[in-house]
Amino acid sequence: MNRYCFCLQVKPDRLDEYVERHRDVWPDMQAALRDSGWHNYSLFLRDDGLLIGYVEADDLEAAQQAMAATEVNERWQAQMTDFFTGIDGRPPDESFLLLREIFHLTPAKD
Repeated sequence: MNRYCFCLQVKPDRLDEYVERHRDVWPDMQAALRDSGWHNYSLFLRDDGLLIGYVEADDLEAAQQAMAATEVNERWQAQMTDFFTGIDGRPPDESFLLLREIFHLTPAKD
């Protein structure tokens, strides 16, 4: 399983609403993510709007394409697009700035 980390920028004046939207992510959206190959997916938000995402997938591009083919993702992305800066009207899930992994602590071998 590959690990991916990405960042996006949430508009500072929309932080509270963005957080609120993620308190109750639609069950069908969560199911679609799982079914599309997204695993161990987390979002972290800094007070200035820097959003860091972490996800594990066999192939992130394939997982993104599988999500893009779902109706629920289309609805979700349409609602999320206005929360972000610097994405030029593209859906947020097509605007990830992927970060290069430079260290990973592996489990100790007994």
